Amino acid sequence: MKRAVVVGATGQIGRAAVAALARDGWEVTAASRGGGRDASWPGRVRAVRLDREDGRALAGVVGEGCDVLVDVVAYDAAHARQALALAGRIGSVVAVSSVSVYEDARGRGFDTQTEPDGFPEYPVPIPETQRTVAAGETTYSTRKIALERELLTAGDRLPATVLRAGAVHGPFCRSPRELYFVKRNLDRRGRRVLAYGGGSRFHPASVHNIAELIRLAAARPGTRVLNACDGEAPTVAAIAAAVDAVMGVTNETVLVEGAPPVPGVGETPWSVPYPVVADMTAAERELGYRPVVGYAESLPETVAWIERRLAGGDWREAFPKMVRAYGDLFDYAAEDAWWPGT
Repeated sequence: MKRAVVVGATGQIGRAAVAALARDGWEVTAASRGGGRDASWPGRVRAVRLDREDGRALAGVVGEGCDVLVDVVAYDAAHARQALALAGRIGSVVAVSSVSVYEDARGRGFDTQTEPDGFPEYPVPIPETQRTVAAGETTYSTRKIALERELLTAGDRLPATVLRAGAVHGPFCRSPRELYFVKRNLDRRGRRVLAYGGGSRFHPASVHNIAELIRLAAARPGTRVLNACDGEAPTVAAIAAAVDAVMGVTNETVLVEGAPPVPGVGETPWSVPYPVVADMTAAERELGYRPVVGYAESLPETVAWIERRLAGGDWREAFPKMVRAYGDLFDYAAEDAWWPGT
């Protein structure tokens, strides 16, 4: 039986990755800061505590060796070097990165999107050969690309698959974009504004589809970088309708062409002026990837999990990362003041 070590095992991606590998017959060691385990994991999964920043602790978890080290929380070059230091004991690495590392032909990326005319205009779909930001220590994107380059340049010593994930969704997400529509429905708003004509597309990536890519890459070691997204990239209007269908509600939707008309009105976590859609043909070609779940099909468990987390409490306390990322997502006063005819 082949052995896998999954770092970040109790996070949103890690839970699904452990389950997928265990179902595939791997002997899995699930490492996380708390050392917990998920109810969906079979009893043979070994759960251990691990401080991700402690290289010696990671070496201890790997022990005499493993066939694959799956790192879903690797963040920068230092984390890559921890894995490379264990090259003699690890068969291959699978690390999760992000589509945020891409930049467009004008050098614009996710790090510039808050500047005037700063949002990138990528090709549709975005291939893995698209230019990326410079490696560095200043932002999430620059640190992720530093992680990638450290791993990919050491392929002769340790094969590494880098998976660039899109807008991750599923249970246990600390910043679920679906919260935007779920809470509005729970608050019985009944109407909503969508900027950019509701046509924004920000390629989602189900935790189950990312786990499938991890499973496939673990079984086929190699040095490669692959996009990691769902098989479809629905518009924000389609996502809103899908959430409504799960929750059994009907809403009035006003589509506004162009940017949000005023701050706090019409801007969702998916709202982008240009589409962000990843090309998945390389993953299909190299790993035989086929999505195991579609976006709408995956929504019921996501919506149910968000509802349980809210449970009548303050959304800011339930999802503090969303506050840091997006500010006040539910400025109903601003919406009511702007709404035509009011």
